Amino acid sequence: MKNGLYSVHIHMLDGVKGRDSGVLILRDGVLLGGGPYFWSRGTYTFGNGTWKGELATNQHSPFADPLVRPLFAGSEATSGFSGTFSEEGAEVYGTVLVAGHRSLGFKATLKWLAEI
Repeated sequence: MKNGLYSVHIHMLDGVKGRDSGVLILRDGVLLGGGPYFWSRGTYTFGNGTWKGELATNQHSPFADPLVRPLFAGSEATSGFSGTFSEEGAEVYGTVLVAGHRSLGFKATLKWLAEI
């Protein structure tokens, strides 16, 4: 897994309508990133074309549309993920624990953008 700046596109699974996009910085086993409403921090390990990790996600700004219901409802959500990577990016599947009691699946695609 190359250190660098990545774009990330997340789609919720399990029949839940939800998605997010943003950027992640991956550097020596640490990831930091975010987008217009959420930010995340976590750790990862990698080897032989696969990687896995965990992260915590928090909301930093409210949604502009009052009818949009955030999945995390303002609480920190923790996730675990695993997947594959190449020189161009990565793909992972994971599970996020919402409000301490509901688990939801997600898929994320990362595209390598630049060295840092």
